[in-house]
Amino acid sequence: MNDLVGAIKQDLRESCACRRSIRKKWKDREYALIPVSHTTQSAHIEVHLDDRGHFISASVVDKNEANTIIPCTEASASRTSNSVPHPLFDKLMYVAGDFAKYCEEPKGTPYEDYMAQLSDWCESPAAHPKVKSVYTYLRKGTLMEDLIKYKVLWLDGQGKLADKWTEELENRYGKRPAIFKVSASDQSEAFVRFAVHVPGDVEPRLWRDMSVQNSFIQYYEMKLTDYDLCYVSGRELPYADKHASLKDQSKLISANDTKGFTFRGRFRTSREAAAVAYDVSQKAHNALKWLIDKQSFTIDGKVFLVWGTENLNVPDPFADSFTLYDHEDETQGIGDSTHKEFAKRIRMAINGYRYDGDYKSEVIVMVLDAATKGRMSIVYYRDMNKELFLNRLQYWHESCFWLHRYRKDSENRTVSFVGAPAARDIAFAAYGPQANDKVVKGLIERMLPCIIDGRKIPFDIVRSAIHRASNPVGMEEWEWEKTLSIACALVNKTYEKEGFDVSLDTNCQDRSYLFGRMLAIADRLERKALGREEKRATNAIRYMNAFAQRPMRTWTIIQAAIQPYQARMGTDANFYNRLLDEVGSQLQPEHFTDKPLSGLYLLGFYSQRHELSNFKKNNDTVEAMDNEDDEQEEI
Repeated sequence: MNDLVGAIKQDLRESCACRRSIRKKWKDREYALIPVSHTTQSAHIEVHLDDRGHFISASVVDKNEANTIIPCTEASASRTSNSVPHPLFDKLMYVAGDFAKYCEEPKGTPYEDYMAQLSDWCESPAAHPKVKSVYTYLRKGTLMEDLIKYKVLWLDGQGKLADKWTEELENRYGKRPAIFKVSASDQSEAFVRFAVHVPGDVEPRLWRDMSVQNSFIQYYEMKLTDYDLCYVSGRELPYADKHASLKDQSKLISANDTKGFTFRGRFRTSREAAAVAYDVSQKAHNALKWLIDKQSFTIDGKVFLVWGTENLNVPDPFADSFTLYDHEDETQGIGDSTHKEFAKRIRMAINGYRYDGDYKSEVIVMVLDAATKGRMSIVYYRDMNKELFLNRLQYWHESCFWLHRYRKDSENRTVSFVGAPAARDIAFAAYGPQANDKVVKGLIERMLPCIIDGRKIPFDIVRSAIHRASNPVGMEEWEWEKTLSIACALVNKTYEKEGFDVSLDTNCQDRSYLFGRMLAIADRLERKALGREEKRATNAIRYMNAFAQRPMRTWTIIQAAIQPYQARMGTDANFYNRLLDEVGSQLQPEHFTDKPLSGLYLLGFYSQRHELSNFKKNNDTVEAMDNEDDEQEEI
């Protein structure tokens, strides 16, 4: 017997070492499609038994491995309080017969109810030998005692289970035990799972053993005797009285209000409103939960989810253009590419999804929102042809684009890219990084039809982004640069018929665009005069907001403010002076008014600034133009 226990312990150590190496190798999170009559729970304690129901060992479960697939009934899956036991894995108060010896007496008879349910499974035709081993062990009622001996659970000075780790316990036992690091509450709330080691069996973990899962599915099917017409399949099938929750215990289908009768006047019973078979409900909810865990993102209870019916992986409509490129090294230098080259990259990236599977397949876009705790609804649902979805997404990335410099690569280096910003970043630009989650999720939902249906971006979003980009003084430099480029992308999308590009359009005669160019030249001139050591904002930046509202009056102030810097630079300012005269000469007399500028002034400002930055990288160009100015002055 001792040799057998020793061999099992050695196998256990090797198995744990193997799992650790696999976890280090893969690193990615594992997503399991839960079978029927099962759900997931975070386990805190793992108990190992042999096939005869003898205790071998126990350990605290690491948080990274805590997610556990457990069998459940309709009642246990929907429990909101400690009243209904799960069939196999559960909290200490259910599985430990000696719980009351070390903790406060629980309400009701949780251990007796759990054992009665487990016994019924073990005595059914669908019984499993490993489950019988668990039943044999738990019937002894020594689980708490064994966990204490194995130093998984810890007692206080009165011989009771410690509620929390105190200085007194630390002086007695030493360092803080692992159970207090993984459990959010006290030890008595710990969730227990079991592993049974059978000679020759390669999978001791019951939560991973498919034969155990199938055993419970068969057993529970025998318990379902209430048949009704399923509104989904159209067949007479076992009826689901309670449905699974999707996220944070929120449910899509729920009708437990038999006192308020919210359906009174329309239906006599909740079944008349919606009758869904148990098997159909389980498969649908488990598949949706798997998709939500795998490829959705949640903001303030609102879930945004996109998937393909044939191939689950489709481009994320909420992401930016940077995520579409397959290799990070290809993104280096993409900020210097032309719009034609950028569009080619986008098409190549989209085509990778376009030819991956049947073009007749569909893409589902779903938004779910939990209006109140426990209740969830589908607030947006759209199924569309995959080809149409990719065409709309390609159009979005090609039309709502600008040059951005706020993304990071795998080595945490700043990477510039041309493309559309992510929906989250648009919210950042419009309302700031401190915006309430409720506001952010509302904006993302409003942007969805603009991305996949080609609708215009709501003007209030564009206006808000322009307003924030026009107030650089109130932000840090990186935050303003990010806001500015995103605002330019939104403005470019708004004026997409004019066909603006990141590169400077010297032929554009638009009043706002020309004023934006002049502001950028004044900013660059003063910045060059100040030098790299001086970090304060230039006059052009400080007066940017006022300039957007009253350009003629504010330009007079800016022009007077930069005269000392022009004098300080001397002949070095010739290039900038000439450029200012060139741009100013394109303005018509009727343009010199205090009529507020449109968002196009940001495009002119950014493009002129970008052009001057490129000149700065090539000093020969600037010097050549300065020398040309000097020659003309001599003539």
